[in-house]
Amino acid sequence: MHHENPIVGPFFGMYFNLSNVLTITAASLIVFIIAVLSTRRLAMKPTGMQNFMEWVMDFVKNIIKGSMDWNAGGRFHVLGITLLMYIFVSNMLGLPLAVAYGDTLWWKSPTADPVITLTLATMVMGLSHYYGVRLHGPKEYAKGYFRPVGFLFPLKLLEEFSNTLTLGLRLYGNIYAGEILLGLLATGLATSFGGVLAAAVPTIVWQGFSIFVGSIQAFIFTLLTMVYISHKVSIDH
Repeated sequence: MHHENPIVGPFFGMYFNLSNVLTITAASLIVFIIAVLSTRRLAMKPTGMQNFMEWVMDFVKNIIKGSMDWNAGGRFHVLGITLLMYIFVSNMLGLPLAVAYGDTLWWKSPTADPVITLTLATMVMGLSHYYGVRLHGPKEYAKGYFRPVGFLFPLKLLEEFSNTLTLGLRLYGNIYAGEILLGLLATGLATSFGGVLAAAVPTIVWQGFSIFVGSIQAFIFTLLTMVYISHKVSIDH
């Protein structure tokens, strides 16, 4: 079950995981194609892909409204749509199959790698600080870390670190565990019971459950992103 990642480098002191590069590129292209197809022929009465995209837009709009006032949160609408679609597509990439050549794993969900999920989490937290400073100014934003009392400052710094860590690791843990269990079902049951059919039913059931988990995790990541941003754009963060 253990496979190595295709690592190349160093290039200017950096190493690259070709599996991550491949699947990240694939996820980005899929989201881009969906966006283009959904907005190519806009109509007053949406159908097909346009109807799907408008549903996604309304869904994210409701997420934002549940976290902050729409007048302040409307600027994050595109961010929420992008995160929801990108993370959902990324979560789904490794569900049909994982592609390994020898001992090297070339195809999996990019969100099954903690480097990817923690990078997304760091990006989100960085954006939340950026908009907090942009809307309130550096001085007023910094005061929020000393409210209501100054000695809470170390705890608020710890909270920033823990929020970033849990946001990234929650997504990684769920997707990685799902892919590991799919691999165990596909190989272990077939070996134990002597046939592919023995593993087919539990594998299909678990894939359905993994689709549900992947969808929920995309929703949770987007929801928490909006919650964290709403805390930063409010004065008393």
